[in-house]
Amino acid sequence: MKFYFFHLMPYGALDLDYVKTHESAWLTLPNSYYDPIQGHRLYHRYLGELRLADLLGFEGVCVNEHHETAYGLMPIPGVIAGALAYTTKTAKICVLGRALPLLNNPLVVAEEYAMLDNISGGRLIAGFVRGIGVEYHASMTNPGESHGRFQEAHDLILRAWTEPGPFAFEGKYYNFLYVNIWPRPYQKPRPEIWIPSQGSAQTIDWTSHPDRKYTFLHTFSPITAVRKFVGQYKKRCEDYGYSPSSDQLGWALPLYVAETDAIAQREARGHIEDFFNKFLRAPTEYKLPPGYTSLESARAVLSGTLKVREQHLSFEKLIELGMFICGSPSTVVEQLERHHYEMGIGRVVTMLQFGTLPPEQTEKNMRMFAGEVMPKLRHLR
Repeated sequence: MKFYFFHLMPYGALDLDYVKTHESAWLTLPNSYYDPIQGHRLYHRYLGELRLADLLGFEGVCVNEHHETAYGLMPIPGVIAGALAYTTKTAKICVLGRALPLLNNPLVVAEEYAMLDNISGGRLIAGFVRGIGVEYHASMTNPGESHGRFQEAHDLILRAWTEPGPFAFEGKYYNFLYVNIWPRPYQKPRPEIWIPSQGSAQTIDWTSHPDRKYTFLHTFSPITAVRKFVGQYKKRCEDYGYSPSSDQLGWALPLYVAETDAIAQREARGHIEDFFNKFLRAPTEYKLPPGYTSLESARAVLSGTLKVREQHLSFEKLIELGMFICGSPSTVVEQLERHHYEMGIGRVVTMLQFGTLPPEQTEKNMRMFAGEVMPKLRHLR
């Protein structure tokens, strides 16, 4: 089993009383709530936490892309990944998603990722996503074109990485007379690719195809949904005639480790409740714009993760749903081991800082997870 440290870089200084006057921390929360002095402090703190993860022996450090939100301060994840590519030594640099359909020129991602791969000496993991539904409101991109633009952008990027240029590319959404990126990727034939997802049927089918066999990373959902969609991915692989490796099966979730279950619960309770109920607060219509996904996938998401997110999520409810693992090292080891044997998960993407969790608790959580949980699970295959 392999472990990765994921950071959302939330605006932890957010005035949580915003909920009295605003319906969401995404899209419509006035940016007057943002203080650049606090932002400067948080960026430096968070970069330090990501560098610490490298020193503690996590297989990778992970960043991602979100726009117009207090939920995560990384509209351009390549800026953070660039700093990490130079300052970390051994951890993979995982950019868990550039939202390809939002781009007018996908070659900028081909170039950006190739630069990161060269700076890091071949440590880049390239994540591609369609982007959460909210991003389509922020960018005014047609959500009905999401799948088509994503797949065409992906194909263009892979060709740019692996075929000698210059060559022409003619597609439905993108047309280039000259595709000839400098630099080319460090890794041959290309960087490893991950696809974060919340369970779209189209994404599962596309990601599992024998031409790709990409890592399917299910993110921040009830454990019933994780089992369901990981199971569907494995079944689709088998339909294609092969069994997926454990490295193709990933799960991202928040965790908290302390000396005992009682201490862990006391230290994490308020912070994890605020994260799910205030930082992630947004109406369903923001998250699922018309045309963003098929009717089948929309029904699955509406009846699963999004239905859960519509309710207030207490600490007890989050534990019951399996959306948060919290406890002593032995408790966390037991739960992750059980889920590995149930689903075959080989890659765990840990969010060990969430919402307002302060620096001293974040570092404690990181050190305990790295020192007392990871060594007891790495032997699992």
